[in-house]
Amino acid sequence: MDKLPKDIQIVDSENTIGSIRIADEVVAIIAGLAATEVPGVAGMSGGLAGGIAEMLGRKNLTRGIKVEVGERQAAIDLFIIVEYGVKIPEIAWRVQENVKKALESMTGLDVLEVNIHVQGVKIAGEDKEEEVRVK
Repeated sequence: MDKLPKDIQIVDSENTIGSIRIADEVVAIIAGLAATEVPGVAGMSGGLAGGIAEMLGRKNLTRGIKVEVGERQAAIDLFIIVEYGVKIPEIAWRVQENVKKALESMTGLDVLEVNIHVQGVKIAGEDKEEEVRVK
């Protein structure tokens, strides 16, 4: 069997027909979409490079997400920005639950951990929105 590229892992090697491979980027996209579905999450924190990509019109769905995928398990780190006034622990717990549920149902992977890193707070102003980030 050929050696797989680093970003692709075998998920189900016991399938009698063949093997199933899910790229790390696919897992990251699912996690990002599930995280941003939670009310109170303003977005993902992508740092300077992510901001430049957005200004150029390219939307990076894996921004602010780090994944480690094994053959049957996954660990996710999410770097999020929350809206001002929300209860951060409650939002973080909801994100963890939503991401775990989405990944397990869509990929069949056992999600070992979903680590939430709150990187900033989005403040809604009268005529514009500001984002305050922790350095």
